Amino acid sequence: MTEKILCVDDEPSILDAYQRGLRKQFHIDTALSGDQALKAIDAEGSYAVVVSDMRMPGMDGVQFLAAVKQRAPETVRIMLTGNTDQNTAIEAVNEGAIFRFLTKPCAPETMAKVLGAGIAQYRLVTAEKELLEKTLRGSIKVLTDVLSLTNPIAFGHASRVRRLVRALGEQLGMEKSWQLEIAAMLSQIGCVTIPPDTLEKVYHGRKLTPEEAQMLDAHPAVGRNLVANIPRLGEVAEIISYQQKRFDGTGPPADSKKEKAIPIGARVLKVALDFDTLKWGGSRDLDVLVELRGRTGWYDPEVLTAMEAVAGYESSFEIREVRVRDLTTHMMLAEDILSRDGTLIVSKGQEVTPSLCQRLKNFARKRDIQEPIHVLVQAQAGSRVAQHSAQG
Repeated sequence: MTEKILCVDDEPSILDAYQRGLRKQFHIDTALSGDQALKAIDAEGSYAVVVSDMRMPGMDGVQFLAAVKQRAPETVRIMLTGNTDQNTAIEAVNEGAIFRFLTKPCAPETMAKVLGAGIAQYRLVTAEKELLEKTLRGSIKVLTDVLSLTNPIAFGHASRVRRLVRALGEQLGMEKSWQLEIAAMLSQIGCVTIPPDTLEKVYHGRKLTPEEAQMLDAHPAVGRNLVANIPRLGEVAEIISYQQKRFDGTGPPADSKKEKAIPIGARVLKVALDFDTLKWGGSRDLDVLVELRGRTGWYDPEVLTAMEAVAGYESSFEIREVRVRDLTTHMMLAEDILSRDGTLIVSKGQEVTPSLCQRLKNFARKRDIQEPIHVLVQAQAGSRVAQHSAQG
């Protein structure tokens, strides 16, 4: 078996017995304390199974296995104890989510049988996790592909905002940044219900009719309903739902949430969406920041300050003129890509991906695309407001 097992006990003789009796069947590592074991987990990575004695000086078995659960949730945890007290068992189950209890002394054949069951459980959990992650990635790809084909304007907006929220998440030191990036990518999925000409008006700052404004206000709820049915995306769906909610509580959805009660992901997404809309409407970064600062009550001040710290990153790109056949990943479109009859194929600001390359090459083969095209190529990473100010 390739999976590793970690045995933890403060008695070296017991650990030696584990090594002698089990090493032919299992890969066994040992540790003399909970602290030593946690260092081993940090250094070696997750173990399939961890077996811990209950009674150890310093960190006891319950505390140690609870810490393992936090560090490596997939690891199967087994408690070895001479204490049959029911309260100890309940505490261990509640705190450490124990897979099995073994009573000392434990016969080698019993230990081997339980370790084999633990490894089988670990394989089941990790296989389910891998399947779920593949399903999740596939679902997200289907939704974003649908958006890119049906509404390239909205897809371009989402692609640009994804880069912004990634930078904002790093600046703010946010956990679960993957949820924020997925929320950005799927934030405009509700726009499949909005006509492209209406979105054109939005992104160019033109006045909307009451009916168009109503459609725009409704799209986060449409997006939330689509995303909420995908496993593990409940928090992402909530971020999407609150993407137009202002910090003072105004805006959709119509509820009482305001300020810090609004999900932090939604507060970040709101700033990024509005920044991108103004920027790609033709305004300079610093002009956009002034506009955002002037909208009293709209944004979380902390997020707005972070936006000021990361804005101007586009100034680290230089514009080049290329033909479709010369496109490579990591380039970014500096202009809308149009067919020869003027139909929008891809909106500016999108990163060039392998699938986008293939799509544009298909158009180029039919000579149905205007070439050459202008792209942005990164010249220097890490641009900040100070650099932008110096250049502007």
